[in-house]
Amino acid sequence: MTYKAIIADDEKELRTYLKKMLAEVWPQLKICGEAANGKEAVKMVDDFVPHIAFLDIRMPGLSGLDVAKKIAGACRIVFVTAFDQYAVEAFEREAVDYLVKPVTKERLQQTINRLKKQLQASAEPPRELADVITQILAGFQKNRRTDDYLQWIKTQHRNTFRLISVEEVDYFQARDKYTLVMTSDGEALIKKSIKELTRELDPQKFWQIHRGTVVQVSRIEHVGRSLTGRGILKLKNRSDTLTVSRQYMHLFKQM
Repeated sequence: MTYKAIIADDEKELRTYLKKMLAEVWPQLKICGEAANGKEAVKMVDDFVPHIAFLDIRMPGLSGLDVAKKIAGACRIVFVTAFDQYAVEAFEREAVDYLVKPVTKERLQQTINRLKKQLQASAEPPRELADVITQILAGFQKNRRTDDYLQWIKTQHRNTFRLISVEEVDYFQARDKYTLVMTSDGEALIKKSIKELTRELDPQKFWQIHRGTVVQVSRIEHVGRSLTGRGILKLKNRSDTLTVSRQYMHLFKQM
């Protein structure tokens, strides 16, 4: 029997990497869809009815845990996460499959072996998974304290350092090998990448709206849409506007 799977991760490079690894470890597995966010992942489960969903924990909008709660009972779920002690402890306690980034072939092989046994034993995923995900989600949100997130940005100007509170930041924007930090007082450059920042900032306060842009949600005044389908975001007390990629427009449906 041919089994089907979807991969959900907001980083295209990481989706491609996992797909390549799966092709080496389980060549018979058909990857029927790749989702860039949680909303797409839920739709792909409805459209393709896969046997397995590989879900990144941190995605814009719906997180991997949110998606899992919605699709529990529809397919087997494997979480993929950058190391997070709370998440890993929760998964191990509840015996839920997970992969820690960067995914190694050996660890992936262990997960695939378990999945094959489960699928051969029963085509139906466990119905109690919804309850397990609810417990994990509650524990994950409870344990993730505010001070776990990035609080200060250290910038350098000549021979001096300046600390900028993240609360002062309007938005971050990628510039060549650096990232521009925009505040009401001006701008500064840091060496942290947008990718690093999305992992370190509180996702309730900062949203990635473009491959190279992260904005503080409380600074958003309104969002319009261009003729090409992209969003045009206006910030409070600023004259500049920011582009919202189509893949991130779903974030603003809740506003």
